[in-house]
Amino acid sequence: MSKYEDIIRWVEDIKEKNKSSASALTVIKDNEIVLEHYSGTHSNTNNALPVNENSRFNVASARKSYLGLCVAFALYEGKIHSLDDYVSEYFKNIDPNILRNTTIRHMVTHTHGLDETSDGEIIREFNPGEKWAYRVINIKLMTQLIHKIYGVSFPELLYQKVFLPMGLKRTKWETQDNDNLVKVIIDPNKNGEDTTGSDDDGMESNLFVSAREFALWGNLFLNKGVLNGEQIVPKKVVELAISILTPDQLSTEYPRNGMFWFVQNIPRELSELGEQVPSGSYQILGVTGPTLLVIPKYNVVVAKMYNKRYNYGNENYLYYLKEFSNIVAKTFQ
Repeated sequence: MSKYEDIIRWVEDIKEKNKSSASALTVIKDNEIVLEHYSGTHSNTNNALPVNENSRFNVASARKSYLGLCVAFALYEGKIHSLDDYVSEYFKNIDPNILRNTTIRHMVTHTHGLDETSDGEIIREFNPGEKWAYRVINIKLMTQLIHKIYGVSFPELLYQKVFLPMGLKRTKWETQDNDNLVKVIIDPNKNGEDTTGSDDDGMESNLFVSAREFALWGNLFLNKGVLNGEQIVPKKVVELAISILTPDQLSTEYPRNGMFWFVQNIPRELSELGEQVPSGSYQILGVTGPTLLVIPKYNVVVAKMYNKRYNYGNENYLYYLKEFSNIVAKTFQ
């Protein structure tokens, strides 16, 4: 039996339960790809192409890890002065009575307390640093901030600073459908949908990545920015992105975050990382099923892909997320 049989079995079981038409799994151990598993087809239609190493999945909210690295670059390069800068210093057009004492730290750790109404009005849910809530408004504002301070979009910044030296070919914000892009199944009773966007500026959820390049992205963080012996991203930038940045006073049950990454120090009730996952591990995921888990203690990166929106069983989603990370951790213990 393969060492990775339990992980593969779990991935395929959830694929069937959630009516995802596609799954992919890449495992990197000690900087070597030790497993690539591809299953299913690009959509739930009869003529859909089979999944392979060229298949690119919409990673949805996992794109936050890419944005987070740009925020870390901005801090490292002095474009943002401090994590504890008030957001109001950078957004003079937003009511300061709404922003209050919200900082960059609050924004990247989901502790900002802001939300946005359907008509685009920014509102306050709770005081900064008081609670933890997963919203979209912080991603929009940080995307705008990077563009404002660098003069280019964060995808373009990443292309220049990281993607080009890494040699990534299958990591891109897409505005036109093509044969390598996997459709997203929103309703299992309907055909999978094209989720390309209207722009490639990072404001939309249209980042498509192959499972292999998703894993290589995680491996760059594992190696603190080193690729093939060359420091392509400054070590301090990577360390900032994956360090716990959450305000110290946040209640213990809430997750801890770096630059959007979920970071393990101790098991927490509302974290997506299971109790078997060693301290120092970190993870990012998206609503369409991608998970990128990095476990430095075992020198392991695991990238998992699906194409079904809203996986893991509604109110039980945290259980399944923890279960997956626990199975991975046990495999390498």
